Amino acid sequence: PTTRIEYTLPVESYVTIRVYNTFGETIGTIVNESQLAGYKSVDFDASNFPSGVYFYRIQAGRYSDVKKMMLLK
Repeated sequence: PTTRIEYTLPVESYVTIRVYNTFGETIGTIVNESQLAGYKSVDFDASNFPSGVYFYRIQAGRYSDVKKMMLLK
């Protein structure tokens, strides 16, 4: 149960990617650092989490977005 999150930064930015459960509780932080511009990817290992719906929020500079993930084991 691993997924790859891919994104592209147009300029150098401080990037944060956090994973949340359906109650809005943070269950993990995948990225929390300044990154140079360009294509990026990060693997999220969910083997310690039960099956269900999860959300991840990516913040890079002024950009912010939330995506939904479904974990099936």
